Amino acid sequence: MYYTSNSLLSPSRPLTRTMSTTTALRSLNIENINPHVREAQYGVRGELAQRSEKYRAQLKKGHPPTPPEDTLPFDQVISANIGNPQQLDQKPITFFRQVLSLVEYPPLLENEEVLRNGLGYKQDVIDRAKWLLSEVKSVGAYSASQGAPAIRESVARYIEKRDGYPSDPANIFLSAGASSGVNTLMNVICSSPQTGILVPIPQYPLYTATLAVLNARLVPYYLEESRAWGTNLQTIKESYQKAKSEGTDVRAIVVINPGNPTGATLTAEDVRGVLDFAAEQKLVVLADEVYQTNVFIGSFTSFKKGLRDLQRETPGKYDNLEVASLNSISKGMVGECGHRGGYFELTGFDPKVAEQIYKFVSIMLCPPVIGQCLVEMQVNPPKEGDPSYPLYKQEYDAIAQGLEARANALYKEFEKMEGVECQSPQGSMYLFPTIHLPRKAIEAAQQQNRKPDNFYCSRLLDATGICVVPGSDFGQKEGTLHFRTTFLAPGTEWVGKITEFHKGFMDEFRG
Repeated sequence: MYYTSNSLLSPSRPLTRTMSTTTALRSLNIENINPHVREAQYGVRGELAQRSEKYRAQLKKGHPPTPPEDTLPFDQVISANIGNPQQLDQKPITFFRQVLSLVEYPPLLENEEVLRNGLGYKQDVIDRAKWLLSEVKSVGAYSASQGAPAIRESVARYIEKRDGYPSDPANIFLSAGASSGVNTLMNVICSSPQTGILVPIPQYPLYTATLAVLNARLVPYYLEESRAWGTNLQTIKESYQKAKSEGTDVRAIVVINPGNPTGATLTAEDVRGVLDFAAEQKLVVLADEVYQTNVFIGSFTSFKKGLRDLQRETPGKYDNLEVASLNSISKGMVGECGHRGGYFELTGFDPKVAEQIYKFVSIMLCPPVIGQCLVEMQVNPPKEGDPSYPLYKQEYDAIAQGLEARANALYKEFEKMEGVECQSPQGSMYLFPTIHLPRKAIEAAQQQNRKPDNFYCSRLLDATGICVVPGSDFGQKEGTLHFRTTFLAPGTEWVGKITEFHKGFMDEFRG
């Protein structure tokens, strides 16, 4: 499998024979748990991420932050390993949080004058909170399993406005982030160990980890770094044919647009090419579009719009093509990862299959209702003329401009670094540079039983407190090395630390 990482699991150790700790008296041990869970890997929160959290805890112990015998060469940890905006000081949108405060504690609505004059709440904040409460009753109560109907209607209106085509709320499922939607869809699609899903390499490890747990097959297709990490239809076809020849029942193709970890934004032609291939081979398209508002170069084209355009141009040919499109409140300028909200829309699915998807989500009762409320505000924010609009636009634009500025600053530093190549920032929240390491560094990595890019990232963390993710955790072409970094952290001082570390690393292993 192309998704690799150092295992987080270690063999069981002999324990003192007591009722509370004796391994022999326990039902579970590392050898008898579900082997597919044991084999799944998720490097974004793997060994390096866990070590960074130990360093963070160490720095919090006091002043000085660490005991003299256990000092660290840095005074803060930068978690550039994961797209977690608010952990890295991105401020919440005021409108969203004010509305949430009211739906979380409705008695605040009993004195609107205090809210307006004492706390600065605008009338549209109060009105939105009242409307949401009228629809969900209480954020502490279960909603319908598919999500609150009125919120799904707001999502449908957003999609219609974005794409110019109708959207039916009956085909929209609210979810606990896009990850929950991916898990739902892949559980329904993967019916046997022979089921395969085409996944872009490099890819977000959610897909390979989920396939591993489901005991299904990864069918990798490589993105083209020389084409700004775009898709290559011939490569996709070759991967598909190879998998079919090996007995794999290829059911679906995953496309991440804009890309994670690459940051690439697909052109409208790329989207149409994938859809045409999927229709030809009867594949479900899983369109991960959580970064759709994080676009710096070009414009975002949704797979739903691409499909509707093709159906309009060639009636009948694409009528049975199935597309599942996913979005989330965790990314974009919203960045509300911890509230776990998202949705997916089904297009072209057999109604009986949709019924089974509904049954599957019903097992988990419902997505978090507070997350559903945030989804509603994400797709239906203050509009021009609304009292909250000026501040909303100011905050939204500042976040967007800050992300682009930091992306470009990081890219320019990478351009200066020896042996580093990087595509210019296009979108999402990441850069995925290639690194060319000296032979001695590769040998040192082998001595530690580490992949070379993991060795580099490990040394970077220990020296600077900056946590990034090795490219090997996302998959990469044989003979290439990468790492993924977010550009979410505020300021640019941390970027200079990467440059300084890299120079020292290259000098250490040169020759």
